[in-house]
Amino acid sequence: MRREPLSRVGLLQGTLDLLILRTLMAGPTHGHAIAKHIQRTSEDLLQVETGSLYPALHRLEAKGWIAAAWELSEKGKRARFYRLTPLGRKRLAAERSKWEAFSRAMALVLTPVDQEAQ
Repeated sequence: MRREPLSRVGLLQGTLDLLILRTLMAGPTHGHAIAKHIQRTSEDLLQVETGSLYPALHRLEAKGWIAAAWELSEKGKRARFYRLTPLGRKRLAAERSKWEAFSRAMALVLTPVDQEAQ
């Protein structure tokens, strides 16, 4: 069965920030690689558009959650590489905890125990 990617509107506000912070746990990388990693690890269900990604990266940088520096990519091109800051690691832990609680709550509501037997 072919699954359709979730639209930009389908993502909860703040979700992209969480996805970016989680992606940068693996180490510094450039914007295009961040988008590809999210797409690949979500089995192509999440596709981050450039128009959403770069404003989010700038917002996270302004908050001090990530830092950026110009470096050479694997292809020898100059690219802006982003890395997680200590403040970003703390934020990731807090946001992940909130997301897990929200996800659990949604699962409980969508699959009530008392209705499963019917």
